[in-house]
Amino acid sequence: MFEIIGIILAIIIFAILISIKQVNQYQKGVKLAFGKYAGLMQPGWRLVFPVIQSYQKVDMRVKAVDVPNQEAITKDNISVGVNAVIYYKVVEADKAVLEVENFYYAISQLAQTTMRNVVGQVDLDELLSQRDRVSENIRKIIDDATDPWGIKVLNVELKDIVLPEEMKRVIGKQAEAEREKRSMIIKAEGEVNAADNMAKAARVLSEIPGALHLRTLQSINDISSDQSNTIVFAIPLEVLRALEGLSKNKSNNS
Repeated sequence: MFEIIGIILAIIIFAILISIKQVNQYQKGVKLAFGKYAGLMQPGWRLVFPVIQSYQKVDMRVKAVDVPNQEAITKDNISVGVNAVIYYKVVEADKAVLEVENFYYAISQLAQTTMRNVVGQVDLDELLSQRDRVSENIRKIIDDATDPWGIKVLNVELKDIVLPEEMKRVIGKQAEAEREKRSMIIKAEGEVNAADNMAKAARVLSEIPGALHLRTLQSINDISSDQSNTIVFAIPLEVLRALEGLSKNKSNNS
C-alpha cells in the first residue's frame, strides 16, 4: 500500500516539476488550455500542465526593425532608394499571439510596403528637406495598422536616401546656380550702396568751398608714398580754358 502511495506521490511531484515554467521579468506568457485562450502568465514561475495546456512567451521590450533598402519612385517620378529603422513594442501580448501569425515578420513587411507608398506621395525636395514629417507619416500608418495586433509603434527614422548619380549631378548644378545667384545679388546690392555713398560724398564736397581741393591734396599725399606710381588727373576743360586765359593775360601785361 505504501509503495503505491509513494509511486503516486512521485508521479505527482514529477508532473509538477515538469509543469513549472519560468516567465522572465521582460516577458509575458499566453496560455492555452485545450487549444483555447486561458489567460496571461505574469513574470515568475507558473504551472503549465503538459498535454492539456500550452503557452508562448512574448518579449515586451522595445524592438528595432531594420527596414532594408527599398526602391521607390517619388511623386515627381524620381527613383530613390530609402532605408529606415522602426522602434516598436508589444503592449498586449495576447493579441500579438492570437491576432497575427508572426508579428515580427508582419511588422517588417508592413513597414516596407508603407515606406514605398509614402515616398511615392511626396516630391523629392519634400523627401529631402522634411524627413521628419515623412517619417511621422510612416509611423502613424504602421501604428494604426498594428493596433489590432496589440503593438505600439514608437518611432520611425529614415536612415539614408540614395539618389541616382545623374540626379546628384543635377542637384549639385542647381545648388551651384543658387549660390551664384545669391553672390550676384549681394554684389549688386554692394554696388548700389557704394554708389549712394559716393553720391552723398560728391554732394558734400560740392557744397563746401575748398573741400574738393582738400580731398585732392589728401589723395596726392596718399599716393606719393609710392614713387613708382604715375598720377594722372582728369581736369575739366573749363579749368584748362581759365588757366590758358590767365597765362595770356600775364603775357599781355608783360
